[in-house]
Amino acid sequence: MDGAAQRMLVVWCPDWPVTAASSHHSPGDPLAVVTATLVVAANAVARAEGVRRGMRRREAQGRCPTLVALPDDPDRDARLFEPVAAAVEELAVGVEIIRPGIVAVPARGPAGYFGTEESAAERIIDRVAERTGAECQVGIADTLFAAVLAAKKGLLVGETTEFLAPLSVRELHRPAEGQDRAELVDLLRRLGLRTLGAFAALPERDVAGRFGADAVLAHRLASGRQERPLARRRPPPDLTISDTFDPPVDRVDTAAFVARTLAERLHNALAAHGLACTRLGIHAATAAGQERERVWRCAEPLTPAGLADRVRWQLDGWLRDARLSAGVATLALTPVEVIDGTTLQLDLWRGEGRAEADERAARAMVHVQGLLGPDAVVTPVLGGGRGPGERVRYVPWGDERTPAADPDAPWPGALPAPSPATIPRTPLPARLTDDDGRPVAVTGRDELTGRPAMLALPGRAARPVLGWAGPWTADERWWVHSRRRSRLQVVLEESEKDTQTALLLVLADEKWTVEGIYD
Repeated sequence: MDGAAQRMLVVWCPDWPVTAASSHHSPGDPLAVVTATLVVAANAVARAEGVRRGMRRREAQGRCPTLVALPDDPDRDARLFEPVAAAVEELAVGVEIIRPGIVAVPARGPAGYFGTEESAAERIIDRVAERTGAECQVGIADTLFAAVLAAKKGLLVGETTEFLAPLSVRELHRPAEGQDRAELVDLLRRLGLRTLGAFAALPERDVAGRFGADAVLAHRLASGRQERPLARRRPPPDLTISDTFDPPVDRVDTAAFVARTLAERLHNALAAHGLACTRLGIHAATAAGQERERVWRCAEPLTPAGLADRVRWQLDGWLRDARLSAGVATLALTPVEVIDGTTLQLDLWRGEGRAEADERAARAMVHVQGLLGPDAVVTPVLGGGRGPGERVRYVPWGDERTPAADPDAPWPGALPAPSPATIPRTPLPARLTDDDGRPVAVTGRDELTGRPAMLALPGRAARPVLGWAGPWTADERWWVHSRRRSRLQVVLEESEKDTQTALLLVLADEKWTVEGIYD
């Protein structure tokens, strides 16, 4: 499990588009929400007659002649879902709307307050029913993806990997949540990979090479891990966009105009810093001093239209809230989390035409990633660490180029300058012996057990050691599991077949390896 993973609690209202549109219909009527010619959602009665999401309207009506087709209206769905999110927020902080019908919140808070995860789930279900009359199910798991699936089954998952393994790969295709993977799912099924467990069993390197970048993200979800970061970070506070309205906004059509205007301002401000928003915070204050706040989460960076939609949906829901005694006088948009788009290392071009050259280069790099996987194009980032390999982090193209560790922090036992010119991708095994042919090790007092005399590498003849420096020893992560590593610089006698004479050796688990090669 990823270190960043945390238990997530998801509240799911089944068939929410149908629920939001069916206020004038009997619960026993077969209902379906349709857009153009496709079924977007259907209630349990319609599904019992064979109606399924994604089915053509004519086919659905053929299977269920009494089917009532309701119009698709995302604004309506979001507006009517606001009371559900507010009911959950009464018992848990940090509520985020994934889409109308699904909200998520870190499970630790409510579980700790109510004693157990089971108690928290029961209280939230009761509160939603009490406040809104809507039915809901709760799921808890180690990742958001698994928690959403668990909510649709009403489960509190203990071991996420075991829970996901038998589920169909079709679960990876969720266009309503910004995860349109129909082609990938179809390909996996044709290859015989019909479950998430079967897909997760593939090595990630093979997935990247065969299926491409998005498949790697799907593979991480199927494995019970979080998606490869979108490298989120909190933006500086000056990116918040706010406005004051006189007279206050109290009409839905006015709210739509306000939403579009503020969304464009926020998008332009983010673009000026090379950023894109993935979690949007919306804060409103009325003329009477009442305040409302909500956070929307999106799987992909929000476009200007996406920002405007979420602001409009939220305002529409708030303005129809009878508890608000006045119109919205102040509205603020805050990019709670963003991805950094200015860290693609496109500094080879200068002067006129740089933006165009940057765009061409970015398209080429993204194309390569699509063919070979996200790790096929990387940029190095220098950071802190004790060894040269630890100081360099290779970041996939498009991710935020932040160091893995603080380069300015103290690093006891760090290797002194100069650093090796070459670092093998895979450390080379080595055998270091003294004059009597005995293996050289490092004592508990950080001293060599013998004078280094010969060094042997795989497939090469042993070569005499002319000189050495060190060792530099560090006990790393002793509070979890001790990992003792000792580094030693050696100079070898030059040979006709091998002119590399200066090497950096590392002793770990009583085995020497070559960690660096000096020019």
